[in-house]
Amino acid sequence: MEDFKIVNEDNQRDQFKSRLGFVLATAGSAIGLGNIWRFPYIVGENGGGAFLFVYMGILLLMGVSLLLVEFVIGRNGGTNAIDSYAKISKNAKWVGWLGFVSAFIFLSYYSVVGGWTLYFTLSSFTGSIMKVAPADMGGFFGGFISSPIAPLVFHFVFMILAVGIILGGVSGGIEKYSKILMPGLFVMMILLVIRAVTLDGAWEGIKWYLTPDFSKITTKTIASAMGQVFFTLSVGMSGMVTYSSYLSKKENLPAIATQVAIADTLIAVVAGFMIFPVLFASGVEPGQGVGLVFITLPIVFSQMPFGGLFSFLFFALLVVAALTSAISILEMPVTYLIEKKNMKRKQATFFVGGISYVLGVAVSLGFGVWSSFKVFGLDIFGMFDYFGSNISLPLGALGAAVTIGWMWNKKDALNELTNNGEHSAGLANIWFNIVKYLIPIAIIIVFLLNIGIL
Repeated sequence: MEDFKIVNEDNQRDQFKSRLGFVLATAGSAIGLGNIWRFPYIVGENGGGAFLFVYMGILLLMGVSLLLVEFVIGRNGGTNAIDSYAKISKNAKWVGWLGFVSAFIFLSYYSVVGGWTLYFTLSSFTGSIMKVAPADMGGFFGGFISSPIAPLVFHFVFMILAVGIILGGVSGGIEKYSKILMPGLFVMMILLVIRAVTLDGAWEGIKWYLTPDFSKITTKTIASAMGQVFFTLSVGMSGMVTYSSYLSKKENLPAIATQVAIADTLIAVVAGFMIFPVLFASGVEPGQGVGLVFITLPIVFSQMPFGGLFSFLFFALLVVAALTSAISILEMPVTYLIEKKNMKRKQATFFVGGISYVLGVAVSLGFGVWSSFKVFGLDIFGMFDYFGSNISLPLGALGAAVTIGWMWNKKDALNELTNNGEHSAGLANIWFNIVKYLIPIAIIIVFLLNIGIL
């Protein structure tokens, strides 16, 4: 398998050593808590199969197109995300800056939740979580996240893990560990799915998950599905722009984008087969919200044969998923600081990780001693999540689409997409029109829905 060539002629930039490494790293960025933690409870809150139907349609029509948008911008730029946007138009530079600022927000609360997954993994390994009575599981989870110290320790450990990987650079860190973590994630998911679908009563969960009730499709369903597509594919935060800046001009962007989207979708859909059969087999309501993973599932695992083992596998799976996404978020601002502020990778990584950790301290304390602090009824976690999912990601995705469709010459955009015609892309013109017209209109409508104007 051929090596990727670095884009710069001065040979200073790091590089992915193989196509497999890039695809696994990019898929790892997309495959995160959004697929395994967020996707099941969003499906549960929005009617099962009905949501899945809408989600798949939006992902195929818009998600892959947006993924390609960031790939095209990043590879064309061959540098950090901010300058990659500026290379197309100085008026587009704000999109990169939005991603830069948002990275600190995303990483801060992502690391807090990542810390929760570490704690539950450890508790599953020691067996302590299996000793908690079902009626007390909510108190167990609530007591942990509201503690002023313990969650911060696990938040710190998670951040150190992410920082440690990024310190290794692109090939020695991101690519190396993605080749280890991603296969491990797939294996754990397969084992959990096999156990889930073989439980008595599992078929009811599968049927509920796959059977769409179109009467349940509302504007809220569509808005939630689009937000989930942005969240799960990591589009809108410029992480994919950063990763693709290390791509060779010879690589087939549509093929790689398709591979990443398929992997991401497969994991999200499989996560449903992993969770909903377990819930229905245990007579548990699927619309449990955020507590689905940290309260409901541990109860179910505690009542299963070998429940401790499967609980450990599940939460270890969450740790891996969170980590592969966290490193892509971290790499975006780190790349900018290295290239524009002449920081060493170690300095830039600890700088971004340190600020994000401090912000995460506020997020964590917002579940406990600072729980009374609210803005418009939202606690600190809620504010960060609302900003990320409903403002930053849609605006970032809108900015990326407008950059391609309205600020760049169509011929140049299509030349970058098809490698100057070397790779045939029969749907190139359709892709461009989707990016130019459909995606901006859809994002604006959903954005207005999210902020309550429509």
